[in-house]
Amino acid sequence: MIAALRRRSRQVDRAANRGLERAYPPLLLLWHHLVHWARRGWAWLWPRLRPLLALLFKALAVGERGVRHGCALLVRGATALSRVITPARAAAFVLIAAGALLVASQFIDYRAVEIGQPGYAGLPDATSIPTVEARTAGAVHAYLLVPVGVAAIALGVLALRREAKRLGLLVAALGLLSLAVILLVDLPHGLDEGTQTSRFAGASAVLEDGFFAELAAAGGMVLAGLLYYARPCRIRINLSGRAASARRRRPRRRASSRARVARSA
Repeated sequence: MIAALRRRSRQVDRAANRGLERAYPPLLLLWHHLVHWARRGWAWLWPRLRPLLALLFKALAVGERGVRHGCALLVRGATALSRVITPARAAAFVLIAAGALLVASQFIDYRAVEIGQPGYAGLPDATSIPTVEARTAGAVHAYLLVPVGVAAIALGVLALRREAKRLGLLVAALGLLSLAVILLVDLPHGLDEGTQTSRFAGASAVLEDGFFAELAAAGGMVLAGLLYYARPCRIRINLSGRAASARRRRPRRRASSRARVARSA
C-alpha cells in the first residue's frame, strides 16, 4: 500500500515537472511581449503626460504662493486690527450694544395670551394662533430698565475713552439689577393668564421675543462688564526694570583662557 502511494506520488511529481518545463517557454515569451508593449505604451504616453503634469505642478505652485500671500495679508490685517480693537475696546463695544438692546427690548411685546391653543395642535406651523392682551416689557415695571440701558451705554462710551476697571463692575452691577427685575417682575407677570382663562377656552400665557431680548441684553451686560474688569492690564516698567531685563537678555561672553574658565567654575 505504501509502495503504491510512493509510486503514484512520483508519477504525479514527474508529470508536474514536465508540465512546468513545457509551460515555461510560452510564459517567458508572454512576459517579454508584455514588457515590450508596456515600454512602448509608456514611451508613447510619457511625452503627452509630461506637459499635463508640469501644468499641474505649476498650478499647485501658484496656488501655494497665493495661499501664502493671503495668509500674510490676513496676519498683517489681524495685527493692524488688534492695534485698533483692543480687548478693552471690544468689551466696551459689547457694553454699548447690550445697553442699546436693553433699551429697545422695553418697547417690544414680551408676553401675550394665546386663545384655543389645544385646537391648533395638529395644524401646520404657518397657522397663527390668535393672541390677546399683548404687553411690552417696559409697561410692566414702568420702563425702569430704560434708564439702566442708557446708563450702560454711557458707561460703555466712557470705557472707550478711558480705561478704568471700575466701569466694568458698574455695568455688571446694572446687568445683575436688570436680571433681577426681569426674573422677579417680568417673568411672573408674563406667565399669568389673568382673567382670560374665564373668558376664553384653552387660554395660555406665552413669552414673546421682547422677554428673551431683554434677558439676553442683561446677560450680555454682566458678561461684558466682567470681561472688561478682568482684561489684561498694562504693566508699566521703569528704567531700572528695563535695564535689569536687558541685562538678563544679554548673552554671556565665552571664556578665552583656561584661567577664566577656572574662575567661572
